[in-house]
Amino acid sequence: MKGQERLPHTRLVNLGVAAAFIILVLAYVTSIILLDTTGSSLLGLSLLFILCILILGGAWSWSLRHQLTSFMEKVETLVDNATLGREPNYNYEETLLSSIEHKLMRYIEIARVNGQNLETEKNKIKELISDISHQTKTPLSNIMIYSQLLEENLVHDEHALPLVLQVKKQSEKLDWLIQSLVKLSRLETGMISLHMVSSPVILAVSEAVSQIFIQAESSCITISISCEAHITAHHDSKWTTEVLFNLLENAVKYTEAGGSIHITAEANEMFVRLDIADTGRGISQEELPQIFKRFYRGNNVRDIDGVGIGLFLAREIITAQGGHMKAASVPGQGTVFSIFLPLC
Repeated sequence: MKGQERLPHTRLVNLGVAAAFIILVLAYVTSIILLDTTGSSLLGLSLLFILCILILGGAWSWSLRHQLTSFMEKVETLVDNATLGREPNYNYEETLLSSIEHKLMRYIEIARVNGQNLETEKNKIKELISDISHQTKTPLSNIMIYSQLLEENLVHDEHALPLVLQVKKQSEKLDWLIQSLVKLSRLETGMISLHMVSSPVILAVSEAVSQIFIQAESSCITISISCEAHITAHHDSKWTTEVLFNLLENAVKYTEAGGSIHITAEANEMFVRLDIADTGRGISQEELPQIFKRFYRGNNVRDIDGVGIGLFLAREIITAQGGHMKAASVPGQGTVFSIFLPLC
């Protein structure tokens, strides 16, 4: 056999056991044929034969266990050496163990090279993202400043002022889009590290509401909160605030004047659940599975400015924190976005 040829010691042991077994059988049969063994003498001879067979079987079993243990110890050693990048303890030989070591070293070397290539590509992406963020920040800031100056100087010009306001609006939209894409790219490439700690969720809720409150008030939309101070989740409060702000901003954007937004929080055995419920336009059941996709926008919100990246970014942030998101909606009655954050 191929395995036996690669393990001569094992083959030798097996041959020795087989030879001993044949000798015992021949000796037993010969004794019965040549000697006058009847009655108690035959029984004694048979018991002796069985005892010898049991001893031989036990010795063979012990030898196999010893060989297997020794083999597994060597495999464990070579796996440790290969994982740590150490050189093999011996040269390649025509043995099963040496063949395994050789293939394992090849696999680890390939994995190491692939890891280096991925790290190189990741560093290139990081540099590209940083360049994009840096190169676009100054021109956009200048455009927004010049737009504001033009707005102030052309406040009485009925023809030029609307155009300036559109330039200002589109500049702000472009700035928001670039910043969102940069955040998303940094999150996906690991450039942004999450600082997960156990903290009350009311802190993130309050911060998000404070950022959207003026916009909601100007749209005559009320925001209410039902969140007890002791409800604590294991999360990054800064990024959870980012998610909540995105959801609240969407809720304000798609809710008519006089509507309301209600935030509730409750804890169970595994997660803290945050619900952001609004009385807005709602989402059809056919579109609910699509809303968390990148750049997706529903058919009933095409008349409102947006790029469809906020929900995608929100879900990515929550998923990175070990949580998940879902949405439920009734068209014309409102939408509920649920965030589940881990307790620990």
